[in-house]
Amino acid sequence: MNRFFCNVALPVPLRTAFTYAVPPALIEQVQIGSRVLVPFRKKLLVGVVIEFAEEAPEETKIREISKVIDFTPALTPKLIELGQWIAGYYVAPIGEVFRAMLPPVTEIATKRQIVLTEAGRNFVRQWKAGGTLTDLSGLETEFLSKMLEKKVQWRIGPGSKLGIDAAQLQRLQKREYVEIRESVQGRRRKTQKIVAWKTTAAAANLGAKEARIHELLTERGPLPLAQLSKLASVSRAVIERMVRDGVLESWEETIDPAEDPFDTGYSPPAHTLNETQERAFNAIRSRFELGEFGVQLLHGVTGSGKTEVYLRSVQDTLARGKTAIVLVPEIALTLWIGRQCRAWFGARFEGVAVLHSALTDVERAREWWRVRNGEARVVVGTRSGVFAPLENLGLVIVDEEQENSYKQEETPRYHGRDVAIVRAKMENALALLGSATPSLETYHNAVNGKYELLSMEKRVENRSLAAVSIVDLRDDFRQTHQTSPISKTLHAGIAECLEFKTQALVLINRRGYSWSVLCRSCGASVQCANCSISMTYHKSRNRLECHYCGSIQAVPKVCPKCDSKYVHFFGEGSEHLEERLRKEFPGARIARLDRDTARTKQQYQETLGAFANGALDILVGTQMLAKGHDFQRVTLVGVISADSSLSLPDFRAAERTFQLLTQVAGRAGRGDLPGRVLIQTYYPDHYAIQDAVRQDYLSFYERELQFRRMMSYPPFSSLANVIVRDASLERAIQWSRKLSEYFSPHDNKGMRVLGPASAPLARLKKEHRYQFLLKSPKKSLITRVLSGALAFCDAHEIPQTAVLVDMDPLTLL
Repeated sequence: MNRFFCNVALPVPLRTAFTYAVPPALIEQVQIGSRVLVPFRKKLLVGVVIEFAEEAPEETKIREISKVIDFTPALTPKLIELGQWIAGYYVAPIGEVFRAMLPPVTEIATKRQIVLTEAGRNFVRQWKAGGTLTDLSGLETEFLSKMLEKKVQWRIGPGSKLGIDAAQLQRLQKREYVEIRESVQGRRRKTQKIVAWKTTAAAANLGAKEARIHELLTERGPLPLAQLSKLASVSRAVIERMVRDGVLESWEETIDPAEDPFDTGYSPPAHTLNETQERAFNAIRSRFELGEFGVQLLHGVTGSGKTEVYLRSVQDTLARGKTAIVLVPEIALTLWIGRQCRAWFGARFEGVAVLHSALTDVERAREWWRVRNGEARVVVGTRSGVFAPLENLGLVIVDEEQENSYKQEETPRYHGRDVAIVRAKMENALALLGSATPSLETYHNAVNGKYELLSMEKRVENRSLAAVSIVDLRDDFRQTHQTSPISKTLHAGIAECLEFKTQALVLINRRGYSWSVLCRSCGASVQCANCSISMTYHKSRNRLECHYCGSIQAVPKVCPKCDSKYVHFFGEGSEHLEERLRKEFPGARIARLDRDTARTKQQYQETLGAFANGALDILVGTQMLAKGHDFQRVTLVGVISADSSLSLPDFRAAERTFQLLTQVAGRAGRGDLPGRVLIQTYYPDHYAIQDAVRQDYLSFYERELQFRRMMSYPPFSSLANVIVRDASLERAIQWSRKLSEYFSPHDNKGMRVLGPASAPLARLKKEHRYQFLLKSPKKSLITRVLSGALAFCDAHEIPQTAVLVDMDPLTLL
C-alpha cells in the first residue's frame, strides 16, 4: 500500500521542516495550510502542513500525524509562500515564522458550520432535473439535497448526524460544493453603542443641544453614547431621538480587554478632499486601474490629511470587490481607525476586524477566523496584522512606515513594512506607505523610481506649520547660572499658555526621575547586575530599575564601591520634569504620560481623553506623545534634551532625532490657534536639529544621504547584525572566535565583515554579547553567507540559541 507524506513546520528553533506520514483515515482531511497535531520527541506539538512529499527521507523512522485540527486550512497558499520567504530572507526557523502567522491554538471552543455554496446548489438542481452526475456517491448527493431543502447551515460537532463521514465531507469541500466555516466561541463580549454624525444629514437649523452634539462629533469623530451624553450635557433620550430621525447613526462595538471606551482626542477626517489630497488619491486610483503590483509613498507633512486619503483608498478597494489591510504603529490607533471605517462605510458595515497582540488569545482567534471565513474585508492591525488571512487582497497601507515598532525584536525578526510590500507583490496588490518623515531607504527608493512618490506639502484648511525655535542651553546657563530642565524661554511660553487658557505638551525622551546614580567621590555609577547599563532612579517607587531586564535595586545610601555618602542623582527623566513643573506652576493642571503612569490601556486613554477634553493644562510625556495625536488647543510644544539620542553609537541616531522632533512639532497648531515649538539643546548647530527646526525633510535627506554613502550604510548597502551571546564570558569569546573563522574568508569579497567586537550593550540579561556586522550591496549574498554561518555553527556545536541573526537591523546596540 502506498504511503502519503507531508512536511510540517513546527514551532521549534530549528531551521527545517519535518516529514510525517499521513494515515489513510486522514488523507482526505490533510491540506496544505492545515494545522495538525504531531508527535515530536516525547510530546505533541501543533504544526502547519507546508507541502506534500513524494517520499520520506531515507534511514529515518517516520511517525504519523495524530490529528487534523482544521477542516478549512488556516493559512492560504499565498501566506504559505510568504512564510517561506520570511524564513529564507530573515534566516529564521520556519516553524517559528508560522507560529507568528497562525492564530493562537488555545481556542476553548470552536464551532464549525457547513454552508452550501452556489456550485453545490447548481449540482443538486441538475441532479433533480435528471442530469447524469457521477462524481459523487449516493450518500454525498443526498446530503447536498437535504442541505438545499432545509436551507440551513449544519453544525459539525459531537452528536451531529450528518449521514456522511469526514472523508466524504472533505471531498465535497474540495469540489467547492460546500464551505466549512470555523468560529471561536467564548463568553459573550461586552459592547457599547457608538454614535456618529450621518454624512448626509444637514447641519442647519439645529437647536442648542443638537448643535453641541454636531460640534463634538464633527470635531472628534464617532464617540461612545455615554461619553457623548456627558460631553454635550444632554440626555440619552436626545441622542436616541436624533438616531431615530436619521441625523445620527449608531452601532454596537465590542469593548475588548485591550481597549476601552475613553476618547483619545483624535479628529476625524473631513470627507472633503483639498487639492493636494485629491491629486494623491487620483494617483492611487490610477494605480488601482492598472491592476498590477506597485508601491507608492504618500509623503505628507504633519496634519496634511493622510488618513482621509487612506480611507478613500480603502473605500475604492472595497468597491472593486477586493480586501484591504491597514497597518498602524501603535495599538492605541487600531480602535480609532476601526471606528473611522465604520463611520465611513456605514454603521452596519461589520467587515472590519482588529488584530494586535494586546487582545486575549480567544479574542485574537475569533477575529482571525472572522477574516479567514470572509466575514471581514478590512483588517486594521499593528505589525502582525500583515499576516491577516484575507483573500483577493487589493491594498496594504502602512501608516508611519518609518516607525521602529514595525520591526520585531524577537524571532522571527521581520520588518512589517517590508513584509507588507512582499505580500502585496505576491498578491498583485498595491502597497501604500505613508509618513511625514519617511525612512531614508524608503524615500531613496521613491526618488530613484522604484516606488511612486506622492507629495502633500500643505496642511488641511491651509493651516500653517508651527513656528519652531531653538533654545541654546549654553546661553541659557550663562544667563541664569542654573541647570534646570525648564529653560527661561520655555518657562515664559508655558506661562503664556496658562494665561490664555491654551495647552502645552512637554516631551522628554527618558522616563524615571534620574537616569543615573553617581558617586561624587569616586565617580562610579550604580550598574545593573545583569546588564552593562546604569540603573534608573524612580522616586515615586523609591527604587532603582533597569529598563532592559527589569531588575530592581534599593536606593543606596552610600556608594557601593567606596562607601562615600556623596551619592548624586544625575540626569532628568519625565518624573523629575513633572515634579519641577508642579513647583514652578502650582496652579496648573498637570499630568504625565509614560510607561510608568500608563501601565494599562485604560490609564493611557483616560489621560489622553482628559487632555483632549481640556481637563489638563500641561501634559508631560515620552515619545509616545510624538505621533498620531490631534489636540486642537495645543499651542506650545517644548522638547527637553532634544539631542540626547544623538550620542548613541548608532548610524541612525541623526535620522531618529530628526523624525522625533519633526513629529512632535506636528502636534502644535493643529486647530484654529497658531502653534510654536521650543527645542532645548546643547548642540544647536547639528544638521538634524537645524533641519527639524525648518521642518525641511529634503534638506535633511540630502545631508544624511551623503554620510550614508560615504560610510556605505543603507540605502547603499544591506546590513546584518550577528550577536554571539552566553552567560559564560569564556564561551561567548570562544564561539565568537570560532565563528570568525567562517566569516573571515568572505571579507572584501563583495561584502565587509566587521568584528567580532564587544557589542555596545556588552552584557544584557546576564548574557555577554559579541557582535559581527555584515555589509554588502547585495542582499542575496548576505543571506547566503548567514545561512552558511548557521550551518557552520551546527557543525561545530555552537548552540543555535547562542547566535542571534538580525537582517536589516534598525538598531546596532
